[in-house]
Amino acid sequence: MDKTRNQLLLEQFEKQLRVEEKSNATILKYAHDVRNFLQNIKEEPLHKEQVIAYKESLRKHYKITSTNSMLAAINSFLRFIGRPDCVVKLYKMQRETFREENKELSREEYIRLLNAAKNMGKQRLFLLLQTIASTGIRVSELRFITVESLSLRRARVSLKGKTRLVILPRRLCRELADYAKGRQIQTGSVFITRTGNPLDRSNILHEMKALSKKAEVREEKIFPHNLRHLFALTYYMAERNICHLADLLGHANINTTRIYTLASCEEQEQQINNLGLLMLEKENIPKIPVIL
Repeated sequence: MDKTRNQLLLEQFEKQLRVEEKSNATILKYAHDVRNFLQNIKEEPLHKEQVIAYKESLRKHYKITSTNSMLAAINSFLRFIGRPDCVVKLYKMQRETFREENKELSREEYIRLLNAAKNMGKQRLFLLLQTIASTGIRVSELRFITVESLSLRRARVSLKGKTRLVILPRRLCRELADYAKGRQIQTGSVFITRTGNPLDRSNILHEMKALSKKAEVREEKIFPHNLRHLFALTYYMAERNICHLADLLGHANINTTRIYTLASCEEQEQQINNLGLLMLEKENIPKIPVIL
């Protein structure tokens, strides 16, 4: 396909994504996925069989979640250029019934990360970890925790055309206020770089990963979203109120929240064992009187 025309279409698509107030990360990802798609389309005119073939090639090299993510970007582009007839279906995924403990961060591992950050003199990271874990805030929302928000104990988050209030625990606000005062941060975001810009995802992830060896926590478990997951699971286990949790996490769909509240395989096994529906042959089966 014509490279110049494709580049022009891609630029127009990126502009449309900005009009729709998509995040920079989303725009970059969509552009990357669509660019790869266009580079693999060799024939004119575009037809659905080509898209289906590309879909199948993705599935051979990527997990279903990753493949569907790429297809979502491609489908969005196809609709944008007026080719909804070429849109393909995403792969169906079986809903998980339990969470995988080997992938999530436990409370004990979280404490070890805090101790490691503290012992290494990383005060900013020490407070950042606690901020995400105690509020459930997304890493992209950290910049909305400002000096001004600490006195209100509420952070107003505005992203993708949506606004919500994040509750900040009183003790956290005191700690962050002392930190900001010590760093002479008088206004704006609390978590900033040396140049005064809000920390971005890559900065945070790099600092967190550096704690792995000291904290004795597997590196693949250490990323900001696992702290949000820890908050969600801890809150749900204490309150058992999925509706309130959805509000705290900023979820529009409660089915999204449900993912955070799944029991582990071991927990479900224990619950099944406790049902009392299994009788061993050598045990005395209780006699239940029959009432006629």
